Amino acid sequence: MIFVTVGSDIPFDRLIKAVDLWARKRNRQDVFAQVGRNGWDPEFINSAQILEPREFAERLAASSIVIGHAGMGTVLSALQHSKPIIVMPRRGHLGETRNDHQMATASHLHAMGRVNVAYDEFELCERLDHHEQLVSLEPIAAYANPELTRNLRDFIYQREAEGIGSH
Repeated sequence: MIFVTVGSDIPFDRLIKAVDLWARKRNRQDVFAQVGRNGWDPEFINSAQILEPREFAERLAASSIVIGHAGMGTVLSALQHSKPIIVMPRRGHLGETRNDHQMATASHLHAMGRVNVAYDEFELCERLDHHEQLVSLEPIAAYANPELTRNLRDFIYQREAEGIGSH
């Protein structure tokens, strides 16, 4: 199954329309999308506006690939479950988000080899046509490295003891 998610904050109609059109042209019956509150209602693929956490986790676990925006919740969920992910960043100039921070996130994660990026609808359809070739990566941990957490905590405590950053 191909699982598409736009996150829980706002719809991403451009992404959903592109996947719906691709699925219709390829006669793919194995696509499910979480489209967001008041999101565009797909004509071909099955969908829901919002998924409860349990259903989200079940659909993610059952999927062979995740398609989503470049939001960290979506990306981290896919990586924790070792699912290949294609992200299409929301664009600021299209009014999909305040700015192009998702472009920067997608580019950085792509350079790290953690995500596949489609910068527009055409690239998304191209990536979907070859999605079987995408490989799963080693899953990431659900929590930060304990050493990193300890170092951050020590740094904060040290700064507080020095009176830096306190109000």
